[in-house]
Amino acid sequence: MYRLFIVIFVHIVSGHNGYDHEVAKYFSEHQVVPNVISVPPKQGLKVTYGENEVKFGNELTPTQVKDIPSVEWNADPTLFYTLIMTDPDAPSRQNPEFGEWIHWIVVNIPGKDISKGDTIAEYVGSGPPPHTDLHRYVFLVYAQEHKHDFEEPILTNKSGNGRAKGSVKKFAEKHGLGYPLFGNFYQAKYDDYVPILYKQLGE
Repeated sequence: MYRLFIVIFVHIVSGHNGYDHEVAKYFSEHQVVPNVISVPPKQGLKVTYGENEVKFGNELTPTQVKDIPSVEWNADPTLFYTLIMTDPDAPSRQNPEFGEWIHWIVVNIPGKDISKGDTIAEYVGSGPPPHTDLHRYVFLVYAQEHKHDFEEPILTNKSGNGRAKGSVKKFAEKHGLGYPLFGNFYQAKYDDYVPILYKQLGE
């Protein structure tokens, strides 16, 4: 009986506090913490590009991630959420002069229905310059206290203006979002789709 009590107690403490230690491990190993955020997300975020799934640092190609992904999380249907995708490694991880480069921001998402949220920055896929090795592309979801006007400029996917030198931390602080609840990330390096993306952005 005593052993059974110990097992049950440990399970409650480690498995039912809503905190996934595997997520924290991956975010620390790839230095997303502290490069992008100071506290890791509590849980993982399911992100898929067709048949390609984002798996905490796996490598995908710019061609594979050129279109908007499917993103799902364990949402409370009574809450609103903010979704952000960012690249801290612009133009390279060794020289992140323009990082973070903001790829996507959707706010006021009811539950997990992204289509009903308000898009601040339209989705732009990965465009790492040639010879800059792997970039990290980080997805984060924050809970909002309520639906509100973020009063941010709208960024289209036809231009790269306004996306460089962003900061998820500062954005979250400005809008009172606290720490991210859900997250995931992949890595990518240059392929033949990148020049097409640059042309789309007028670069």
